[in-house]
Amino acid sequence: MTTPTTNSTDLTPAGTPRAEAARDHLWGHFTRQSVYEPVEQGGLGAAIPTIVKGEGAYIWDTEGRKYLDGLAGLFTVQVGHGRAELAEAAAAQAKELAFFPIWSYAHRPAIDLAERLASYAPGDLNRVFFTTGGGEAVESAWKLAKHYFKLTGKPGKHKVISRAVAYHGTPQGALSITGLPPLKEMFEPLVPGAFKVPNTNIYRAQPEFRDDPKAFGRWAADRIAEAIEFEGPDTVAAVFLEPVQNAGGCFPPPPGYFERVREICDEYDVLLVSDETICAFGRIGEIFACNDFGYTPDIITCAKGMTSGYSPIGAMIASDRLFEPFRHGTTSFPHGYTFGGHPVSAAVAMANLDIFEKEGLVQHVHENAPKFRSTLEKLHDLPIVGDVRGDGFFYGIELVKDKDTRETFDDDEAERILRGFLSKALYDAGLYCRADDRGDPVVQLSPPLIIGQTEFDLIEQTLRSVLTEAWSLL
Repeated sequence: MTTPTTNSTDLTPAGTPRAEAARDHLWGHFTRQSVYEPVEQGGLGAAIPTIVKGEGAYIWDTEGRKYLDGLAGLFTVQVGHGRAELAEAAAAQAKELAFFPIWSYAHRPAIDLAERLASYAPGDLNRVFFTTGGGEAVESAWKLAKHYFKLTGKPGKHKVISRAVAYHGTPQGALSITGLPPLKEMFEPLVPGAFKVPNTNIYRAQPEFRDDPKAFGRWAADRIAEAIEFEGPDTVAAVFLEPVQNAGGCFPPPPGYFERVREICDEYDVLLVSDETICAFGRIGEIFACNDFGYTPDIITCAKGMTSGYSPIGAMIASDRLFEPFRHGTTSFPHGYTFGGHPVSAAVAMANLDIFEKEGLVQHVHENAPKFRSTLEKLHDLPIVGDVRGDGFFYGIELVKDKDTRETFDDDEAERILRGFLSKALYDAGLYCRADDRGDPVVQLSPPLIIGQTEFDLIEQTLRSVLTEAWSLL
């Protein structure tokens, strides 16, 4: 571990070495703080890695070391770091109108962005409700689903269905929808009414399905119908699904899966929510990943790549059908956020989408995704690599103890290999990515959309070296 530095050139405005200020005052998200506590207080005495610069697909830390950003920050920096035009768009808007809410008012950036997002969305998804992030968008979607059914004479429809191991955010409602018990148990009781069905991890499917993706997709989709029947169709409001499930390591949909899910939702009058917090804005290919997989949801939730992370924003995009009850009389949706549709963030989003179109990033992903996949699939020759899966510029590499039996690590091995070795070793080797076991152990990759074969090769070579060393530690 790196020890804290007292470099006099890296001081806070109060004169404190930033490594110390970070340790004493900054509460990291999803972070084991003990790693950074002093040794004499029972910690490990490490310094919090501090990133000071980004340019293109690379980031630099306080020591001047360069890393390939293999996670796009956090599935976010689609157009790469250091784009001056996005900073300029933010500055220009802040000078003209830095803030105004969209509570019974509007401003030009929110209007323009809402129209643009609606133009990318399929079907009649024309109504854009802005939030400041993906979890808030998911929260908004569940609230809208419940409110809509109350307004249309079906007040019992309030439950939601999502998939095992799926992550949908940290607000109380979104966390109920999340299918990761270890992230939820300390906050219970959560919002009631959220139920789970199997995900689309074909690598861990029953043996009879592993060579028949279409049959597996039908089986997995039918579990949703089964759950709706079990709970009662008159009680279920919505199904929340990511186009490619993130947690667990990038589970793409099998052939026919979403077609069948759409049929099920229509049959039982249940809303289909496509949670595209990660998958939208070119991560899979199209601006909205539901278009990549050929289905039309009732609601899209999105965030992250809308501004490539240069300013926070999220959105719930709903169909005209869901908006219809709110068009009349005194009815309103009593829900909102102070910074939802923030003018600076909306302006940055418009500039970000201009880059997508000017530089042809959607086409770039479509053309290069097969090359990214084939490069990563070279890792199949390593004994520790069980599966390489994903789509677009979004991949997970599942790690195993035994390729033949697909035996995974036990808890002690996962702790020692993933958190005790891999995360730091990959970073030290110059690759920022995620080693995760919110399911089976995986390495996740979600790089900026601007990269190509040179970076694909660098990612593969770095992973090969570090994973080979990890195998020797088992």
